[in-house]
Amino acid sequence: MMSHIPSVIKAHGVHLKASAAMVRLRLYDILALLPPKTYEGSFNALLRELVTEFTLTDNSANTTTSLLRSLCHYDDSVLLGSWLQETDHKSIEDQLQPNSASGSGALEHDPSSIYLRVPVGEAIPGPLPLGVSVIDASVALFGVVFPHVSFKHRLQMLDHFAECIKQAKGVRQQAVQLNIFTAVLSALKGLAENKSSLGPEEVRKSALALVMGALDNSNPILRCAAGEALGRMAQVVGEATFIARMAQYSFDKLKSARDVVSRTGHSLALGCLHRYVGGIGSGQHLKTSVSILLALAQDGTSHEVQTWALHSLALIVDSSGPMYRGYVEPTLSLVLTLLLTVPPSHTEVHQCLGRCLGALITTVGPELQGNSATISTIRSSCLVGCAIMQDHSDSLVQAAAISCLQQLHMFAPRHVNLSSLVPCLCVHLCSSHLLLRRAAVACLRQLAQREAAEVCEYAMSLAKKAGDPKDSTGMNLNITETGLEGVLFGMLDRETDKKLCSDIHDTLGHMLSSLAVEKLSHWLKLCKDVLAASIEAGAAVTLQVGKEEDLEKKDEMDDDIMFTALGEDDKSMPSVAPRWVTRVFAADCLCRIILLCESADKVHFDLAAARSAKLKNPKDDLLVLHLPDLIRMAFMAATDHSNQLRMAGLQALEDIIKKFAAVPEPEFPGHVILEQYQANVGAALRPAFSQDTPSDITAKACQVCSTWIGSGVVSDLNDLRRVHNLLVSSLDKVQSGKGSSSQLYSESATTMEKLAVLKAWAEVYIVAMKIKKEAENKPQREVKSNEEEEDDFGAADVLPPDSLITLVQPELPTLNHLWLAALKDYALLTLPAEFASQLPSDGGAFYTPETIDTARLHYRNSWAPILHAVAVWLNSTGFALNDPSEDMATSLQRGPAAAVHSQPSSSTSPASKTQEDVVKDRIHLLLGVSIEFLCFPRPEEPIEHVAACLQALRTLLDSPCVRTHIAEDQLLGVELLNVLHRLLLTRDPPSVQLQVTGVVWETIRAAQDYLQEQRRAKCKEDASEKDAACMLGEGGDTGGLVPGKSLVFAAMELLVFILVRHLPQLNTKVMDSPSHMPYKPQRLPEESASLVAATVTILADLPSLCSPDGSMTILPTILFLITGVLKETAEKTADNQVPPPVSAALQGIKTIITSPLAKVDKTHKEWTALIRSTLASVLEYSQPDETKPKMDEVSMLTAITLFLLSAGAEIVGVTSLQNGCMNRFRNALNSSDPWVQAKCYQLLLSVLQHSNRALSTPYIHSLAPLVVEKLKAVERSKPNSNTELLAVQEGIKVLETLVAMGEEQNRVQLLALLVTTLISYLLDENAFTSAPPASKGLHEFALQDLMRIGPLYPSAFKTVIGAAPELKSRLETAIRASQASSKAKAAARLAQTTVQAAPTIKLKTSFF
Repeated sequence: MMSHIPSVIKAHGVHLKASAAMVRLRLYDILALLPPKTYEGSFNALLRELVTEFTLTDNSANTTTSLLRSLCHYDDSVLLGSWLQETDHKSIEDQLQPNSASGSGALEHDPSSIYLRVPVGEAIPGPLPLGVSVIDASVALFGVVFPHVSFKHRLQMLDHFAECIKQAKGVRQQAVQLNIFTAVLSALKGLAENKSSLGPEEVRKSALALVMGALDNSNPILRCAAGEALGRMAQVVGEATFIARMAQYSFDKLKSARDVVSRTGHSLALGCLHRYVGGIGSGQHLKTSVSILLALAQDGTSHEVQTWALHSLALIVDSSGPMYRGYVEPTLSLVLTLLLTVPPSHTEVHQCLGRCLGALITTVGPELQGNSATISTIRSSCLVGCAIMQDHSDSLVQAAAISCLQQLHMFAPRHVNLSSLVPCLCVHLCSSHLLLRRAAVACLRQLAQREAAEVCEYAMSLAKKAGDPKDSTGMNLNITETGLEGVLFGMLDRETDKKLCSDIHDTLGHMLSSLAVEKLSHWLKLCKDVLAASIEAGAAVTLQVGKEEDLEKKDEMDDDIMFTALGEDDKSMPSVAPRWVTRVFAADCLCRIILLCESADKVHFDLAAARSAKLKNPKDDLLVLHLPDLIRMAFMAATDHSNQLRMAGLQALEDIIKKFAAVPEPEFPGHVILEQYQANVGAALRPAFSQDTPSDITAKACQVCSTWIGSGVVSDLNDLRRVHNLLVSSLDKVQSGKGSSSQLYSESATTMEKLAVLKAWAEVYIVAMKIKKEAENKPQREVKSNEEEEDDFGAADVLPPDSLITLVQPELPTLNHLWLAALKDYALLTLPAEFASQLPSDGGAFYTPETIDTARLHYRNSWAPILHAVAVWLNSTGFALNDPSEDMATSLQRGPAAAVHSQPSSSTSPASKTQEDVVKDRIHLLLGVSIEFLCFPRPEEPIEHVAACLQALRTLLDSPCVRTHIAEDQLLGVELLNVLHRLLLTRDPPSVQLQVTGVVWETIRAAQDYLQEQRRAKCKEDASEKDAACMLGEGGDTGGLVPGKSLVFAAMELLVFILVRHLPQLNTKVMDSPSHMPYKPQRLPEESASLVAATVTILADLPSLCSPDGSMTILPTILFLITGVLKETAEKTADNQVPPPVSAALQGIKTIITSPLAKVDKTHKEWTALIRSTLASVLEYSQPDETKPKMDEVSMLTAITLFLLSAGAEIVGVTSLQNGCMNRFRNALNSSDPWVQAKCYQLLLSVLQHSNRALSTPYIHSLAPLVVEKLKAVERSKPNSNTELLAVQEGIKVLETLVAMGEEQNRVQLLALLVTTLISYLLDENAFTSAPPASKGLHEFALQDLMRIGPLYPSAFKTVIGAAPELKSRLETAIRASQASSKAKAAARLAQTTVQAAPTIKLKTSFF
């Protein structure tokens, strides 16, 4: 094609040259984006074109490329004078630069720039002239292609370049040389990036000759490019001999040459060699390089030589790092000397000295903190050098000084005086020089990271000093009472430099993080002033939302007037209204302040606590007290004319709703503080739903709507309906289908908006169903009398629980089809690339094929709540289908494409599908989407999506048909559990783990129900097959569980992982490892305790899924884990509460012991051995030990009792086990803790009352004497607390039970023990009055017990009492005293009722 163009131009006229150049430009741009391998066959023709282009062979004009400065290193700007481009008047300076097309950009040069994305770093004015653009494109493409060209062609091109330069003369030679060097630099850069070599010796020689020749060129930019090329060549070749040869050549030249050009060029060559090869690669040349450059730097006859030598020296210091440490002192000495001797007019020399000083500070590094004499001298020299440069008149030298001080502060912060540095930086913020402002802000950014408070304080002190009439410095500072923060906010409106604005954002961010919580009012006022600044000029806030809103606006205007009045003294300063970018940043700051307050203290979100804290300390500043301002700021931003600010305002509004939704209003119990702002929220949201609003704003507003409705704040049905109507209007837009007539924005934007609407409806529906479910589970409130209703003020304002679902219900037929269509789209879009052929050719319900990549992102943001909502809806309807005609009508409303897509994805038509098929399709869709996501959730996925997906799975598994489906296909259940196990490996939060256990529990429950049904069916078929029915379950006759196919194995894998994660000491391999640190026992956090408890509960149920043989396979592991959990979590608590894991472990033990497995003859022997060994383990764990001082004896004793009561005497009646159990009871009875004694008596009572006397008799014989002895001892030490009293009472109950169990002939002896013990607890009349409450309680308990026992055993009781007269008299005395006390109490009650019969208040007819 390219070869025919000249003939076309010749035939049709020269006017086609521009078009031909544009074709070449487009071709070069496209080829630069493609892999070079794709057009490898055309390299010869292409390279010929490229070389012709930039060597100006067919171009009579001396056009030069604009890329040379960008290909040279940024640090070399001081040599090229390109620092002039880093100014506020950059566009003018660009046009004054020689050999540059900079500053001449315009849109007419290339119309495509109107719609093409601007490359990063490219100037905004537009594309450069076509001739320059073509050469730039050819140079860039040459750099891409060169690494892939053969060595022979490389040599030919390099020789050709040398020939072109030789043939050209004068100005044209300069232009050709500039273009060629730019191309060579581009090629060398491409080689370095591709890690390719330059080629054999001939290629190197040719390249070296080309480069070395330019080092003596009179044009500084060519010398600079030659030095850069030399460094790049050394990097690409990477051979020590080649580097040594080049370095030696420059050494010789510098020693012999006396002209400025050679000295500058070769000194830069040394610096570039070190820069690209590094300190290690050029270490052997370091000493020579430094000595030569130090000598050149002292050449006072030529300041240009000094500049280039010092610049090269700075490059060497930077690249050598620690290797330069030995040369620091002489270099530093020279820098100081030159700073003092070189005239200030030679600013370039001073700039290079500043760079050298900065590099030296970096080399010494953290050593600068030391206190040795050497380090102190170096530090002092650095500070002196900085001070000299700070006093220089040139702004670039001052910027270098600030940069050096910044480096010093990084390594030795204690030695940098902030009280003098910060005021200096504040003054420079008002400088007219961009580089100085940039340096000042960069330094402030670093200071604010560590000492934000000090920085702000010094800035304010400077402002006060400047405002002092006695101060004669006359500094014109723009610092008001808003401080440095206010100045920085103001700079954001004036500055256009991206780097500077980024640093200002970071500085304000660091200040905000450190100071916002302490100075809340100050920062909120700052944000408010920025956000409210355009109210006077613009009519952003024109919505009338009632009288309250008007009053709020009036207050806001008063605040604004009061604030602006403070700054009216100085009329000379022009005020710039904050631009939208600054206001967006202020809105973001508002969101950050809310987050900072949340992490600082919860009292920021508690109005009652905040008010009481404010009363105690008026200086306390708490966020909840500023809620009106927060709402007002969010409202102003959300209703602005700037779309970006509206987005930020809606985000702030959403954050406010989320954080303050649950904050109660102390003055009106049952209400929340956000209720009074319902009108404001509604008014802020309404404009976002207008027809001409961009899709991203409507999408965000939908999110805020769902958050607002779901927060439960709205108490008025009309307000709820208003916000609900906004979502209804959006839903109408969604139903319009893909081909909407009013297509203002791209198809991708429409997809985003529609999915956001569906997501919002999904969230609202989930909340509505949750409220409905909670209301159904709550007990009905009793009907109140009129008086009670009057007392319960405010109840009338509370919405009925079904009001939200009533509003959502009419839209559900439409919504469920749209939700399912969105999920089908998402399922197809998540398919791997190899299944791309399965995607519909005309797109999905909400996306077009052209926007498929961007649509994926929108679906990724919305699918989780939609999945949850569909699961809730299907569960609530029992997967029932609606009328098919209604389905199709709804689909047709959304357009024909959507109607087709809404049909189930199968070859059969909907009419031929049974309800069962459709249900299965839906189950597969929901399970498929869930499992695909949980297999590998992307790190950027929010944790809310994981939670929503797990919640959806739990909801689905609550439905009978889904449970049956999963139970029938066991591999599906196994896959689900394996996926959940993998999820636990990647996601840590306990909340996620708790939801996972919920899904596991539902899966196990489904399998249990299905197995029970199978067993029942087998028994029904044939009653004689009862044993065979029992054998059903995993494990069969062999007991083997196959990994990958066994549901029980998959569940155990997952559950063991959770247990070991929270209780690592259960893993014996880790505990026995020699590298393992000794474990310190500590209580589990509340969430972990709940998680362990849930896990243990599921573990205990797993044997029910197995056959008897299968159960015997897993029971040893399960019992080991459950007893391990009991051992590790059974610790005493202050309130004697049983931790959830302990109660779950006890329940698990009971579940296993009482399971039907005990009755299976085949496994009875194994079962017995297993239960005995488990009891032995519990006995071992409960052994008193100094290493377990906090062991909960009660829980251990409860576990032992469960074995005794449930396992049967033949299993646990073994002598060794029996003795161990008795010892534990004996230890508990002897415990010093009365609570342990009381619980021991209770548990012992349950053992004694066991129906099997063979079990209880040994315990009676062994423990009854100790019980009697303990109860007898109470007479000597009466109880002093209610717990001790409880212990005695429980002990007496045990003794009473023994009496009842005794045979008739032994009744008198047993009763004598009980009666004498009880009578010993009775107090005489004198002691009773002064006795403590616990002793009185014991007296009354004993008396009542005696009165009750007498009638039970009358003859035995008389015998006992008659045998001991002193007992009889003591009992009679106690009875008489009790009767007298009862009569006195009755008389007192009678007198009280008589007195109260008369009115207590007598009304008088006369009030005077």
